[in-house]
Amino acid sequence: MISCGGGIAAFRYARFASFLASCGIPVLTYDYRGIGSSRPASLRGFRAAAEDWSEFDCAGAIAQLRSRYGAADLVGVAHSIGALITGGAPNATEFARYLFVCPHTGYYRDYLLKHRLPMAAMWHGVMPALTQIFGYFPAKALRLGEDIPAEVAMQWAARRSPDLRPEATTRDASRARLMMARYATLQGSALAIGFRDDSFATMKGMRRLLAAFPNLQAEIWLIAAADVHMKSIGHFGFFRREAAPALWPRVLSFVDPVGRGLTTAEH
Repeated sequence: MISCGGGIAAFRYARFASFLASCGIPVLTYDYRGIGSSRPASLRGFRAAAEDWSEFDCAGAIAQLRSRYGAADLVGVAHSIGALITGGAPNATEFARYLFVCPHTGYYRDYLLKHRLPMAAMWHGVMPALTQIFGYFPAKALRLGEDIPAEVAMQWAARRSPDLRPEATTRDASRARLMMARYATLQGSALAIGFRDDSFATMKGMRRLLAAFPNLQAEIWLIAAADVHMKSIGHFGFFRREAAPALWPRVLSFVDPVGRGLTTAEH
């Protein structure tokens, strides 16, 4: 199951999903409410929080996979802050393994130094201001991905401390506490893969993310683009066509360690 990063539509992960499917691994991709194919006609007034993405959307996708493949090992693949969304789902313990691609917690001091101040100004100044004006964050107009529901945008804007604080939620801090408490229930193996030219998921950022999951047996790969004969990778490059020969086979043995796959595929 592939969980998107914040404000990224599921179709962005279609090539990687197709690669896994071609190896005989059933794959489910899905959009969070308010994003991509799950976006309503208007986001103004549309209510969706990060907890909704985790408790309902992610949990529903997990339940769908489990109902279809009752005896299979489920693997949670999550991009960026999708790792926090996945880990907070009430049934996330259904996963046997977790592949986190460019995971981070959204704390600006973990970003690469040259992007730290510009991104802090964007997420903590521009984002909440525009969200108040438009009733949602118009990310598309700024070429920052999909437009984001207001409550999620304001939660993101409130992420200013090194610790994950439930009080950053704008509707119900108790739901955020429950979501974060579930992180400690996850067990099994995890692979976090990041790239040296990623402005957001630095080694420091990935370690902070993994610290939220104290009972996972985690390994970190930090890869330079030159080491895999690529010009650049960054925060999104793993899922692009150019990464297929250089990176996707490297994670296949983690996703499917016995190399069995299945004969059907689902997208």
